Amino acid sequence: MKIAFLGSHGVGKTTLCFDVAARLKRLDMSVDLVKEVARSCPLPINRDTTLEAQAWILHTQVAEEIAAASRYQVVVCDRSVLDNYAYLVHQVGRRPEYEELIRTWMGSYDGLFKVPIVAEPSFDGTRDTSATFQGEVDRVIDELLDALGIACHRLDPADREGWVDAVLRAVGLPLQPPQMDIFSGAV
Repeated sequence: MKIAFLGSHGVGKTTLCFDVAARLKRLDMSVDLVKEVARSCPLPINRDTTLEAQAWILHTQVAEEIAAASRYQVVVCDRSVLDNYAYLVHQVGRRPEYEELIRTWMGSYDGLFKVPIVAEPSFDGTRDTSATFQGEVDRVIDELLDALGIACHRLDPADREGWVDAVLRAVGLPLQPPQMDIFSGAV
């Protein structure tokens, strides 16, 4: 199973990934996280990004997902390939040569979840702090979802505390680990 979170930077995807992974571990599932690969990109990112940088990020994301899926029962992705493509589109426009890859790869996720903007981004050493840029990228993501006909679950911005449960319910997993009945049959 592969779950991905979509959304602009600074919306809480990373925290949500770790929270979901922790709950899955408590369900006794083998889990790996595909962390945001842009942070390791050797080229400019954020508002200074280039086509080459975004191509590197996009292809590295795919490679990381393939590697994780070969070793783990569940892969939780802190971004999807569509998010990465949205930053490329924001900077240089849509690229037909990437769209078939994006459309096809988006079908490899068993659960897609759009994380809404609930606050302006804060600086973490890498993240761009412009609320305008954050909103622009969010709009590009929504436009691409519509244009490419990709369905996703949209998390409720008013229920941040319930996001993990919403994700587990949407992918058909229990909210709590099964409990052994240690008292049945006892005399």
